[in-house]
Amino acid sequence: MSDPLLRLPAPQPVARAGRPAVPVGRQLVDAGVIDQGALLKALNLQHYIDAPLGEILVATGDAAPADVLTALSVQYGAEQVDLSIDPPATTMSDALPATTCQRYGAVPWRWFGRTLLVATDRPDRMRALRASLGPDAPRILPVVAERAQVIAQISALYGGELAHRALTRLPGDISSRTWTLASAMGASTTVLLLGLLIMGLVLMPAMLITILVAISVLSLLLTTGLKAGALVAQLMKGVPSQTAPLAPVPLSRMPKVSMLVPLFHEENIADALIKRLTRLTYPKALLEVVLVLEAKDTITRDTIARTKLPHWMRVIEVPDDGTITTKPRALNYALDFCQGQIVGIWDAEDAPEPDQLEKAVARFAQAGPKTVCLQGILDYYNARQNWLSRCFTIEYAAWWRLVLPGAARMGLALPLGGTTLFFRRDILEELGGWDAHNVTEDADLGIRLARAGYVTELIPTVTMEEANCHPWAWIKQRSRWIKGFLITYCVHMRRPRQLLRDLGPLRFLGIQAMFLGTVVQFATLPLLWSFWLPVFGVTHPVTLTAGAGVMWPLAALFITSELISIVVSVLAVSDRTHRHLVPWVLTMPFYFPLAAVAAYKGLYELIVAPFYWDKTQHGRAAAP
Repeated sequence: MSDPLLRLPAPQPVARAGRPAVPVGRQLVDAGVIDQGALLKALNLQHYIDAPLGEILVATGDAAPADVLTALSVQYGAEQVDLSIDPPATTMSDALPATTCQRYGAVPWRWFGRTLLVATDRPDRMRALRASLGPDAPRILPVVAERAQVIAQISALYGGELAHRALTRLPGDISSRTWTLASAMGASTTVLLLGLLIMGLVLMPAMLITILVAISVLSLLLTTGLKAGALVAQLMKGVPSQTAPLAPVPLSRMPKVSMLVPLFHEENIADALIKRLTRLTYPKALLEVVLVLEAKDTITRDTIARTKLPHWMRVIEVPDDGTITTKPRALNYALDFCQGQIVGIWDAEDAPEPDQLEKAVARFAQAGPKTVCLQGILDYYNARQNWLSRCFTIEYAAWWRLVLPGAARMGLALPLGGTTLFFRRDILEELGGWDAHNVTEDADLGIRLARAGYVTELIPTVTMEEANCHPWAWIKQRSRWIKGFLITYCVHMRRPRQLLRDLGPLRFLGIQAMFLGTVVQFATLPLLWSFWLPVFGVTHPVTLTAGAGVMWPLAALFITSELISIVVSVLAVSDRTHRHLVPWVLTMPFYFPLAAVAAYKGLYELIVAPFYWDKTQHGRAAAP
């Protein structure tokens, strides 16, 4: 029995009474647009990929979208309209629910007596649309219009409603929108803690420093334990994690795939992005790449307007409702416009492997129903640009090729990356999509998937990205991640007992290490560096409270932690592609001081601007 995820609903043509339904293919042959050979080739493909014949002919380059639209108009006896010239009146929003319009790719256009004329590029779906409205629905007839125009008019009629839904899609009790530091701690608790901190700094500075050092050491134990466990798990398999072919999936099981590419203030990325995505080998009739723009982002809109998009790539504009501007809000808005049963994400600067979608589809076809998310590997095409880009690449090679795969083998909950993600759409919708207010929506979604009992798998495919190689840009990006990690941790720890029941002891401990441990370690790095003071003849405050004997076990911990980090990093870059980075591993201790600065910036924003999205600028390095 075939996987229901990989089956598209069979088209059900709806012709007007008294009109013969002339098939699209026959019309195009008769009009001389295609020859009989092209028609037979498209019909043969249709046996293997569940897509309308017209879309297949456009995908193979045998017919233009305008030719197919005209043929559809004749086949269904439907008027062809230009919605940019003759749009629906604003009052037409009362005729159909917004979600129905999104689901069926249609927009109410005119009332003709008691008959509702609906604009669409898929008139074959009108019978299903009518059935979804119940027995009291009006008679519905299609008029044919370009898909881009239909989507634009859905946004025009229902934009405010859909934008609000994108903002509040996730229930408040599991969303960061209902969490603030003040609400979590309370004003009196905050004042008390600040008072105690100031009192301790004035009256007992050595004791305060000892307490903070103990917290820092505990975080170091957590993160070192995570690395060590992942290292052992991966050594049992072999490292580093490499790309590898997956078993091919039969063509008859290939689903429609929608890839979301959120863009914001991207001035130099459009041409390169289109060039990279054109290399994809997945059948274009089953692929839609959705460029998600903010309506107020004139920079990106003007850039896209100067660029000719392929037929399988389209634009969705997210209305400006005066609230927040975040990537997850944009993803939530665009999700309901997607047609695919698999929904994925790429970033603006991404260069995925050409067969990446085939690998994702193959794995979904082979995996059980609990596997609802696939995460690819991220790598960087500008690793040689400067020292910072080299260190960034080493850090993320260790994370993506060793620590994260090792954590997966240990059964831990995985914080997702923001790109090269693939979801079973029905489960993604069941979980409420993304948290529009969380600036690390990917990490949050990974935890929610695990709490719901679903599985995230890593697949052996690489997406090349641009490593952040400018100090202030690096700090801005990392501060957003740190702030988001801490918010995600606090939201899920609102009810720690429930989190423990959902995840179990081992995965609960993994959350402490990945989220709290990482943030605390970055924020307390200066305290760990202070242990160099005795080398210069300065007495460390910890020896005044805990005794000089404590320095030896602490030194052993620091050395062990550093050795594990070096081993992990060297193994992660030991393959042929990254081997040139091995000598640079020894410079990593000089790289992480930037993370302390980022931590303080993130903690400050946690208080004053928890939902502020500090944009990472792309397009500074030459892409492949």
